[in-house]
Amino acid sequence: MQCIRRQPKRTVSQENILLEQSRRVAALNGIRLGLKDDKDLKFLLKGSQLLKVKSSSWRKERFYKLQEDCKTIWQESKKVLRSPESQIFSIEDIRDVRSGHKTEGMEKYAKDVPEYRCFSIIFKDQRKNLDLIASSEDDANHWIAGLGKIIAHSNSMNQKQKLQHWIHTCLRKADKNKDNKMSLKELKDFLKEVNIEVDDYHAKKIFQHCDKSKTEALEDDEIEEFYKILTERKEIDSIFQMYSDPEGFMSCQNLVRFLYEMQQEEDAVVAAPALIQRYEPNERAKRGNAMTKDGFLMYLLSDEGNIFNPSHRKVYQDMTQPLSHYLVSSSHNTYLMEDQITGPSSTEAYIRALTKGCRCVELDCWDGPNSEPVIYHGYTLTSKILFSDVIKAIKNYAFKTSPYPVIISLENHCSVDQQKVMAQHMTTILQDMLLVAPVDGNKSQFPSPEQLKGKILVKGKKLSRQEDPVNGNNNLEAEDVSDEDEAAEIEDESVKTKVEQKGKSDTLKLAKELSDTVVYCKSVHFEGFEDPNHPRAFYEMSSFSESKALKLAQESGTSFIHHNIRHLSRIYPAGWRTDSSNYSPVDLWNVGCQIVALNFQTAGTEMDVYQGRFQDNGFSGYVLKPEFLRDEQTKFNPKSITEGTWGTKKKLLLKIISGQQLPKVNKSKNSIVDPKVTIEIHGVQQDNNKKQTKVIENNGFNPNWNEEFTFDIEIPALALVRFVVEDFDMSTKNDFIGQYTLPFTSLKQGYRHIHLLTKNGDPYSSSTLFVYINIQDCD
Repeated sequence: MQCIRRQPKRTVSQENILLEQSRRVAALNGIRLGLKDDKDLKFLLKGSQLLKVKSSSWRKERFYKLQEDCKTIWQESKKVLRSPESQIFSIEDIRDVRSGHKTEGMEKYAKDVPEYRCFSIIFKDQRKNLDLIASSEDDANHWIAGLGKIIAHSNSMNQKQKLQHWIHTCLRKADKNKDNKMSLKELKDFLKEVNIEVDDYHAKKIFQHCDKSKTEALEDDEIEEFYKILTERKEIDSIFQMYSDPEGFMSCQNLVRFLYEMQQEEDAVVAAPALIQRYEPNERAKRGNAMTKDGFLMYLLSDEGNIFNPSHRKVYQDMTQPLSHYLVSSSHNTYLMEDQITGPSSTEAYIRALTKGCRCVELDCWDGPNSEPVIYHGYTLTSKILFSDVIKAIKNYAFKTSPYPVIISLENHCSVDQQKVMAQHMTTILQDMLLVAPVDGNKSQFPSPEQLKGKILVKGKKLSRQEDPVNGNNNLEAEDVSDEDEAAEIEDESVKTKVEQKGKSDTLKLAKELSDTVVYCKSVHFEGFEDPNHPRAFYEMSSFSESKALKLAQESGTSFIHHNIRHLSRIYPAGWRTDSSNYSPVDLWNVGCQIVALNFQTAGTEMDVYQGRFQDNGFSGYVLKPEFLRDEQTKFNPKSITEGTWGTKKKLLLKIISGQQLPKVNKSKNSIVDPKVTIEIHGVQQDNNKKQTKVIENNGFNPNWNEEFTFDIEIPALALVRFVVEDFDMSTKNDFIGQYTLPFTSLKQGYRHIHLLTKNGDPYSSSTLFVYINIQDCD
C-alpha cells in the first residue's frame, strides 16, 4: 500500500510571513493596476459575505474575495468534490456589473430586497449571471465600484503591462512553497503554466544562466533576468536594428522612414513624433525625440500597430444615404439563449445582441395569460418571456453601443386584443424613441441612419385598406392580413404535429393600433422582382429563408441587387437549423441583402465573419454597401464577374511570423498546444480561399512560423480575411484557440499584431499573432 505524505503543518509565524507576503503581492498588483491604496480594492481583497440568489427558494450566504493577483475572484462553495479551479473566476470573464434589479433573476427573485443592496455580475460567455445581495449599501457599493475600477484599469493597461502582470501571476502560482524563490522544478512547472514545453537540458541551461548566485534557486534580480529572456522578441529586435543606431536608438527621422517604407503610413512625418511621445518609456530617448527597442515594441502592440485600421474604429462612412443602402447587423429569434426547440428565452439575449452592435432584433409574439402577450418560439418547448419586459430591455440598451436606429421585427400571432396591448406597451415604454410618422415628410425613399438616430422602427404587417403608411391612415379598426409564420417552417416532428393540430390559417386579423406602429418597414410576401412600369412602394419589404434567398442570388443576382437598392430584404435561417446553427452571410451581402439575420448565441465561423464585417464603421451596426451595389445602372453579378467598375484587383502578400501567449486549450498542467494558423478569404466565389502554416509542436508561448502566403483578390470591397489559430491533433478534430476577422479594406500594411478573440468574440488579454502585410494592385 502506498502511503500519502502529509504536508507538515505551518507554524503561526510561518503563516504570518505568508500572509504578509500575500499582502505585499496584492499591493504590488494594485499599483500595477493604478489603484494604489484604493479603499474599494482593499475591501475586495479582504472579501465579504454575500447572498447568492438562484431562485425564489434558493438564496444562500457565500464568501467572495478578490485574490492577491487582483485578477481573479474566489467564491466559497458547499458542493462536495468541487475542484479548486471551479471556485475561481477571472475579472477578464466579466462583461458588466449591474447595480439593482437589472437582470431577470433579480427582477423575479429579489424584489423584496432594496435595490441599493443588490448587484449582478454578467459574464462574457454563455455562463449564467451571478445575482448577489450585499448585507449593506456600503458593501454593495464597494463591490460595484471596486470591480468596475479593476475592469476599467485592466482594459487601459498596455500589452507590456498586461504581459508583466500575467507572467508575475504565473510565477507566483509556480512558487509552491511561497518562499519567493524559484527552484529548477518550479521553473519547469512555470513554463508549462505559460504554455511552453522545454526539455530538461534547455530548462537547466536557462536556469544556470540566470542563477548568478549559484544557490540552486532564482530570486529577485535573477527572476527578472529570467523574465527578460522569456519575453525576448528576436523577430522585432531584427526589424528595430535595421532602423536604429549602434547605441540602440531609432531617431525620429528613421522612424518616419520605417513608417513610410514598411508600414505604408502616408502621414509618417506627423505620426512619428506623436508615437514617440505616446509609447516611449525612456525619458532620455523621449527628450531626444527618439525611440528605444521597448518603445518600438509598445508601438507595435498598440492600436496604431494593429492589423485593423484604427480610423475604422469610428464612424467614417457617409451615414446620410437611404436606409436600404446599408448592411444592418441583425439577429434571428433574438430571445433564444440556446437551441430552437427546448432552450430558454431571456431578455438577457436581447441585451447581449444589442451590446454586440445588433440593430435589428426579432420578437415572436403569442397570446399570454392575464392579457399580457409573451415571446417564445411558437409550437416548441422554449420558455416564455413577457413582451413588455423585452420592450423595456430594448429601451434600456438600444443605443448604448450605437446611436443608429434599431428595427423591431415583429412576428405576430396574437389576438386583436393582445395586439392592442403590444401597441400600448411600445407606445408607453418607448415613448419618443418609437417612430410613428415619416421623417421630414420623406415619402419617396427611406430616410438615412443619420436622420433616424435614436429611433426605434417597427417591422410588421400593415392593414391593406389603410392608405400607405407614409401618407396617412383611415379609421379601419381591424381586418385580415396574410400571416407569416416562420416557426411553422421548423423541421421537427413535434412542431409539425402542433401546426397541423392548430389548423394553420393563411390569414391573421390585425389591430389598427399595432398596424399604426409600422411606418417604413411593411412586411409583404415576395411576389417576384418588380415590373419597372409598376414599381412597388419602397417601404414594402420581404423576408426570405436562407435557401430561397441563396437560390435568388444564384439565379438572379443582378435583379436581386437592383431590388435591394430600393427595398429592404430580411433573410432568416432554414427551418432545419433546430440547433441554432448559422449559414454564411457573405453570399447574401454580395447581392446587397441588408438584414441577414443570424443566431447571435451560436459561436463559429459564420458569427466570426459577421462580427468581422460589423466591427467596421465604428461598430455602429450599419456598413455602407459598395458603390456598385447601390448604383441603379449596375450590372454587377457576384456569380458571373465581368469587367466593370468593381474596384482594382489586389494581390495580398502575407507573412505569418510568430505568436505570443496563446491560451491553453486543455487546462491540464501537462498539456501544451501545438499551434497552426489558417488564413481564410471570404468574399465572391473566385476569392474564397484557405491556406495554412505548418504545426509548431509544444509551444503556445512564443511559436515562430515565418511563412509567406499570396492571395489574389478579385473584388476587395466584398472580401473579408479571417485568421484562425488551432491546436493541432492528429487523431481528433483540432481544438479552436483563437481567431480574428476583418474586412479586406480595413487591413493595415506592414508589420502588425493581430489581437486574437475567443470563440465568443471577446478579446484575449495578451494573445497575439505577429504578421507582415503587403497589398499590391494586380496588373
